[in-house]
Amino acid sequence: MLKILFIGDICGRIGRQAVIKLLPQIKKEEKVDFVIANAENSAHGSGITESIIKELMEAGVDHITMGDHAFKNTKNLDVYEKYPILRPANFPKNVPGNGYKIIEINNKKILLINLIGRVFMKMDYDCPFRKIDEILGKFHLQTKSLSAIIVDIHAEATSEKISLGHYLNEKVSAVLGTHTHIMTADQKVTKEGTAYITDVGMTGAADECIGTDKENIIKTYLTQISYPHVIPEKGRAILNSVLLEIDNKNCKAKKIKPITKYVNIK
Repeated sequence: MLKILFIGDICGRIGRQAVIKLLPQIKKEEKVDFVIANAENSAHGSGITESIIKELMEAGVDHITMGDHAFKNTKNLDVYEKYPILRPANFPKNVPGNGYKIIEINNKKILLINLIGRVFMKMDYDCPFRKIDEILGKFHLQTKSLSAIIVDIHAEATSEKISLGHYLNEKVSAVLGTHTHIMTADQKVTKEGTAYITDVGMTGAADECIGTDKENIIKTYLTQISYPHVIPEKGRAILNSVLLEIDNKNCKAKKIKPITKYVNIK
């Protein structure tokens, strides 16, 4: 059995500190084999930097996935060649980095795939459905050698994520939604052996508006004037994650368990 922990969108310093403080204990308690984290908001709520990647890896994160903010920090594009980090596979082909990778751990092979949705998104991404078909087609002869196939679908619309979950049922071990920062209550394992959740949630400021200072967000709604999005650095933090248990002999998920922890960050 393979135990994989997936951490929801890490948002700012407060989210990174929550990972540093909480992840070691979670790994110990749950006997986690491999940790994946979506960290596209880890640098002040938008993008990532080389120092942050190192910080998260030191905390116990094994691999990072991204989303629509993958290239917000254009001075750090070389990180996609140097570190265990993916950007969505359905970005244009000429952008830096990769959207999928086979990762070996304890003689087991995990195929990790990062996708981005199109509905309500600002950019014109390639079709995630056709892209995942293309990726899985490259590995169809290697399926028996894989221990798990994990998909992070970073998307706004619940219908798009749910549809992709149905589309990939039985084809992959897990379809995990990210981006909306609120953990959904629809986690399940299908009878065909695919784990699914519409959104894993967020790791960041627990008492604000999806990780952002609530006062400015409320003022924006009241006035229709766009006030700055401020990511608090201190206070009560939440860590949202899911723990997957996967039968490494057939790539089928046996269990998906939400794990939510709180910690005060000073």
